Amino acid sequence: MGIGTLHSNKRVPKLVKIPDYNVSIPLNNAIQILNLHKILRVIFTCLLILSLFRLGMSIYLYPRIANASDLLYMLVQGLRVDIVTVGYFFLIPALCAVWLKEGKSSRFFSRILSLWLIVSFTVLIFMEVVTPEFIREYDIRPNRIFLDYLIYPKEVSSMLWEGYKPAIVLSLFALIVAVIFSRRLLMFRSVNRPSSASVKTLRQRILVSIFILILGFMGIRSSLQHRPFNPSMVFFSNDNLVNSLVLNSTYSVLFAMYNSGSEQSAFDLYGKMHEKKIIEKVREAATLRSDESHRFVSYQIPTQRLHVSTYTGRPKNIVILLQESLGARHVGGLGGAKLTPNLDKLLEEGWNFTHAYATGTRSVRGIEAVFTGFSPGPSRSVVKLNKSQTGFFSIASLLKQKNYTTQFIYGGESHFDNMKSFFLGNGIDDIHDLPTFNNPRYVGSWGASDEDLYFEAHREFERMQAAGKPFFSLVFTTSNHTPFDFPEGCLERLEHGEHTMENAIRYSDCALGQFIENAKSSTYWEDTVFLLIADHDSRSIGSDSVPIGHFRIPALLFGNGIEPKLDERLVSQIDFPPTLLSLAGVSAYHPMIGFDLTHDVPDNKQRAMLQYNENFAWLTKQEAVVLRPNLDPAIFRHDGYHLMEEIETSSMSNLVELARANALWSSLAYSKAFYRDASFEYKPCCEFNQ
Repeated sequence: MGIGTLHSNKRVPKLVKIPDYNVSIPLNNAIQILNLHKILRVIFTCLLILSLFRLGMSIYLYPRIANASDLLYMLVQGLRVDIVTVGYFFLIPALCAVWLKEGKSSRFFSRILSLWLIVSFTVLIFMEVVTPEFIREYDIRPNRIFLDYLIYPKEVSSMLWEGYKPAIVLSLFALIVAVIFSRRLLMFRSVNRPSSASVKTLRQRILVSIFILILGFMGIRSSLQHRPFNPSMVFFSNDNLVNSLVLNSTYSVLFAMYNSGSEQSAFDLYGKMHEKKIIEKVREAATLRSDESHRFVSYQIPTQRLHVSTYTGRPKNIVILLQESLGARHVGGLGGAKLTPNLDKLLEEGWNFTHAYATGTRSVRGIEAVFTGFSPGPSRSVVKLNKSQTGFFSIASLLKQKNYTTQFIYGGESHFDNMKSFFLGNGIDDIHDLPTFNNPRYVGSWGASDEDLYFEAHREFERMQAAGKPFFSLVFTTSNHTPFDFPEGCLERLEHGEHTMENAIRYSDCALGQFIENAKSSTYWEDTVFLLIADHDSRSIGSDSVPIGHFRIPALLFGNGIEPKLDERLVSQIDFPPTLLSLAGVSAYHPMIGFDLTHDVPDNKQRAMLQYNENFAWLTKQEAVVLRPNLDPAIFRHDGYHLMEEIETSSMSNLVELARANALWSSLAYSKAFYRDASFEYKPCCEFNQ
């Protein structure tokens, strides 16, 4: 050690000699000039890890995969999807790396690119780590639902912390490991490579850049057809989960983000149909008799018609008790698990629909159906779409014109899923949510318990009844939602652990029983029509392209004057708003296409519409037409629970047209403002757009 070194205050960088190249590199520098081979190393590592994750999940879920050849297809096509994904993430960094040279400015940009590589690598790995838990809950890779939850970090973080602690720990660990590993990938320096870029001359850089552009473009486009790659090119199964395994989770979420940003249109998925024909077929499906066609009276609102109620007395109150995640398979009175003794008893006292089906798998889809009567589509629910935040038809806006007080009662915070904005803009006068509750006894991850909710509802109904005006109230429960937290006391004992779905359903049913007991002795019971209905099942899973059995829900009309009845007709959530108007004695013009179930509905008219991710099912008594993105329609026999053998479509062209028209109707009606709230003004039917 020299004297100069002893007297120097500056730290001398440790030097490492690279064999075969007389170059010394300071290790205390961060990542050096970004070499192209480093990016290639990251790309190939990503492809390997994504393939291993896909292989692992495919092996775990192998009973859902038909055979080994399908598994091989998934792995090969999955690699294709992964190449598309890494192309989007790493094409630009690869081009930039070609042009980086030694110097301060290049070092600055090299650090930015290195940061991009680390973040990209970490995101790709993190999304795969969280996938198994998401599949367990939703039976599909992370998609638009994943994005929807990201908008509400407070509610979701509370839910995750209470119900998914092991998954959170694993995800955080994966984040740390991914960051460290990606840094090591970039810092790793082979003894056989120079530190400076091997592409030096201008001509070399241009040629390499052109080569990377061509290669990257081919990888991203991944197709010689007139359209670039999209998921339908690699989908091959009727099982949505199996199809989603071909993708990687990052691509799945990014594709969902792209479609959500453009408010995905059914026309892009299910094919084109003339506007006039769509309206003609929707009207055909919505009418009970051929002589009713004159009832459609408006050009601007094509499905608007006069609805005459069957009850002609003093208008009654309307209360909708919307049950969170309560599928028919949990209800003993509907042949399911015996978890709902109070509901089972109530089913025997009211008008019980044994074959009622939800329109979707999310709460906002259920709200859309029972609050507006709007049919489902592949886009987000109208509760969240921009053009429907004001002036969109709802039974609340109609009832408000009939001098009703209109209200929404919710145990959580009503801004969740954009409910508050949608309700206030479409007929609801009063929102009664958690911040307005009077000292709730128990507040869980999603808000006040169902006992607190029903107590507040009972008190509000008594208050509104005393005011002398009829009222409408939508009451939405929360306790039967992960992480299934609820207070002690209502249940005598817990079964199979504490915070389970089964116990949450039993608790919610117990709270319902208390409310019904109070309601029967109240001042409002005699003047109120109640609808108890679920928003959707707790989990919609299965190997069918649309798992129809998981769309079956309880639906019960009860109250003074409603006789006990077992109704085995096939009905949809959208049939209940017009039925409620009829039972409450409200006659009006409206655009709803659901049936008034107080009238007979012939077997050949009964139907349900089911939206399952991007698949749409038109369910009739015996057949189900399934529309899938960019694929030909398929028709299946069904037993109400499962799709069975496939039927030749050529003999059922009209059924397919009815299905497609109704699948397209939601996008058409939303985009053209055909489903708006408007006081009736007679306008003769005229020619629609040609």
